[in-house]
Amino acid sequence: MFTKLDIVSRWIIFTIDICLCIIALVFAKILKNNFIIEDINTLALYKAIVVLVIVNSMVFYNIKTFAGIVRYTSAQDSFRILFSILLSSLVYFFTNALFIVFNLGSFASNVTIIIYSLFSFLFLITYRVIVKYFFMYIKNSTLDKIRVIIYGAGEAGVATKRTFDHDAKVNKNIIAFVDDDVRKVGKTIDGIKILDAAELERLIVDHEVDEIILASYTLPSERREHVVDICLENDVKVLNIPSPEVWAKGHVTTAQIQNLNIEDLLNRKPIQIDIDGIQKQLKDKRILITGAAGSIGSEIVRQLLKFETGLIILCDQSETALHNIYLELEESHANTNFHAFIGDVKDEKRMESLFETYRPHYVYHAAAYKHVPLMEDNPAEAIKTNVIGTKVIADKSVKYGVQKFVMISTDKAVNPTNVMGASKRIAEIYVQSLNNSLHHKNHIFSNGLSYINELDVKPITKFITTRFGNVLGSNGSVIPRFKQQIEKGGPVTVTHPEITRFFMTIPEACRLVLEAGCMGKGGEIFVFDMGKSVKIVELAKKMIRLAGLIPNEDIKITYSGLRPGEKLFEELLNDNENTLPTHHEKIMIGKVREYNFDDVQEHMSLLQKHAVVNNVTKVVQQMKTIVPEFRSKNSIFEELDLVPEEMPASNED
Repeated sequence: MFTKLDIVSRWIIFTIDICLCIIALVFAKILKNNFIIEDINTLALYKAIVVLVIVNSMVFYNIKTFAGIVRYTSAQDSFRILFSILLSSLVYFFTNALFIVFNLGSFASNVTIIIYSLFSFLFLITYRVIVKYFFMYIKNSTLDKIRVIIYGAGEAGVATKRTFDHDAKVNKNIIAFVDDDVRKVGKTIDGIKILDAAELERLIVDHEVDEIILASYTLPSERREHVVDICLENDVKVLNIPSPEVWAKGHVTTAQIQNLNIEDLLNRKPIQIDIDGIQKQLKDKRILITGAAGSIGSEIVRQLLKFETGLIILCDQSETALHNIYLELEESHANTNFHAFIGDVKDEKRMESLFETYRPHYVYHAAAYKHVPLMEDNPAEAIKTNVIGTKVIADKSVKYGVQKFVMISTDKAVNPTNVMGASKRIAEIYVQSLNNSLHHKNHIFSNGLSYINELDVKPITKFITTRFGNVLGSNGSVIPRFKQQIEKGGPVTVTHPEITRFFMTIPEACRLVLEAGCMGKGGEIFVFDMGKSVKIVELAKKMIRLAGLIPNEDIKITYSGLRPGEKLFEELLNDNENTLPTHHEKIMIGKVREYNFDDVQEHMSLLQKHAVVNNVTKVVQQMKTIVPEFRSKNSIFEELDLVPEEMPASNED
């Protein structure tokens, strides 16, 4: 019945407010006279009431204290009432003073006005709170309360609890806090007891918990994953609080406390990089990022903006994506010097114009085609962009005296089973052999770089390769796809029940790219520590459970079979490679097979010739010649694996 009441007219609220202020004034008079009613000057009281009504009516009308809906009273309403009472009391005080000055007789003492102010604020707030909680009680009494535990009894946990307290539309019952700090166990916060997190599973069962909110920013990733596993095993929904930056802005709502994302579980502890070393190298430098509108390229741009670089050149062939990142930078880094350059890395003349105009000191080469099935169907395009495009940028880097060239590679380049991985391995071979040619062969160039001899440029470019696995949330990756499928109600499609992948967050990968680029001396292939590989079907199941659903009941999981060229598992090194440690625990140097640059040039020329005329068979045959470990799987190119002609390795160190 009460929940269906219409919202009361604001003029009724206005009248109630004035009446409560009159009552507060009467109480103030009684209190001032020590509860001896006979001592109250009736005429002065009448004058005080008339003046009060006039003053408060003007103040309340202008400040709109009556405009809010009482049942949804907020802290902002309380401040508005406080301000109006202070203002009206001040006007009331000066009006009383004028009465005294013009011998009209005082209608209230200063003590009475002070007492009145306190009473009126108390009355106006109290009745609003009573109405608010009355409607909240009536509403919640008809609902099944969601039983919630808040994990974390620190500042974030307290703020989370109070966020729910201030939202009348939420029907959650906070039954307990849990915390790993035993010193807090047994104490209470706002009447809610803090319990031992070590007994979480028992608490979930005993209290029939429906949801757990992870409200701790210091929870180790292993512990977080363990807590989530306990929750999912007991069909408990897991929610996560927003980032500390959101809390700091003071605009947190219950809507921002959302389902835990799978990325939150796959995140590892933050990677530390040599900020000072990178800053020293990049200070005031012109830096080119190819593929700057892609997942990796755009994050490299964001990371670089933290340093005192000179000009940052964003190069990409995608107009819309490049425009989007450009707008983002204009909003967030308006004072930074950057330029968007539309161009295709395989367009030699366009890239010549780019290098001639901006003459970058550093190049981060992230432009590439990366989707395995598409490249399996379009081998010539994979070669044109991933191989020839890399060659163009690498050659221009040498010609225009770039100091460092950092190439972004992939774990799919190791023992490749698909065109995409093999194309990236060929790109690795080219830049590494070019580096060795420049710095370990007394600068002897083949015909492919004969133009260097004609320029007054010392070949100083150091080529560095970084190799890592899948990044979370990148365009077209498995996690965004699973999210879309879950939102549509399924099914979630996994290629094979045993398929596994390495995962790394985009910011994490890009920080390591910058660190590797800083430490690289030229010719290295840096391999990143990707942690443990993840079984994709288990990833899918966990994502479904995190959405509050049950795998193969609410959301079906289907198997589509391995796609052309797809591996069951990825590797960061092939069988004949090993690693050397660096000063960074997450970065290793892969000791890979080296190639003679003249032979690479010869084979690259032939590969380019076949790609230009789109001779797919010849393209793949030549790829298998350059990369003898390239063995196609689940692909039409498997028949070409019979007799590969192996390219000779370099005999030089």
